[in-house]
Amino acid sequence: MAISGRLTDKIALITGAGSGFGRASALRFAAEGASVVCVDRNADAAHSAADDIAAAGGTALALTADVSSAADAERMTTTTLEHFGRIDIVFANAGIPSSGDAHTTTEEEWDRVIAINLKGVWLTSKYALPHMVERRSGVIINQASVGGLIGIPGIFPYAAAKGGVISMTRQMAAAYAPHNIRVNAICPGGVYTPLVELSRQKRGLTASSVEEANAIAARNYPLGRLGTVEEIASLALFLASDEAAWITGGIYPVDGGRGAVGTIPTD
Repeated sequence: MAISGRLTDKIALITGAGSGFGRASALRFAAEGASVVCVDRNADAAHSAADDIAAAGGTALALTADVSSAADAERMTTTTLEHFGRIDIVFANAGIPSSGDAHTTTEEEWDRVIAINLKGVWLTSKYALPHMVERRSGVIINQASVGGLIGIPGIFPYAAAKGGVISMTRQMAAAYAPHNIRVNAICPGGVYTPLVELSRQKRGLTASSVEEANAIAARNYPLGRLGTVEEIASLALFLASDEAAWITGGIYPVDGGRGAVGTIPTD
């Protein structure tokens, strides 16, 4: 199944693996030789991703977890170690969308988004780190967003959480580099995923169709199109591989050049 074996014999734990970036990354990591633990709060989605990997000749384990729960995060780590004996790569990808600005966001919405998109990223690595420190080896990839880098109206709690992920990534990189643990963050721009679809619904999208909305958004990107989940998975694969052995603390926008020319679209 391996394409070039860039992750041969590696054990990778990916949260939010049931759809979008997580699913694409799980399939890509497995194609490159990794055994993949597919974690998702949706049990059917987690098992679907793992089944597709197995059907293609790879090795996968499906787990259900809520990344905002310390008990669930500890359990998914313990189960992975019991099943595979080690964890080489953690991709803290799980997240949810949000809408609203500082004066309209409710405390309940703030707490929910921060719990999953920021606290959940921390908890995903918290219980794997002692194992990685002991082995003096490990790779952590955190899913952030261009929304954590530049101002985007209408996504206040989401942007705050992703900004926190970016700062957390830099701190972790500095703290764990002496243990040979690399920590980097990916900041996707406009990629049409189930999360983006839900985010647009929450933000009251008025375009007459998804195709029209995507076409409008694509015109705002210098490369003239939206990204794909496979393109995000390609960067995750590189950061997880030994090709990135001297890369840590990096914050990587993948946004078709939009961040280089100003604010990103808000439709």
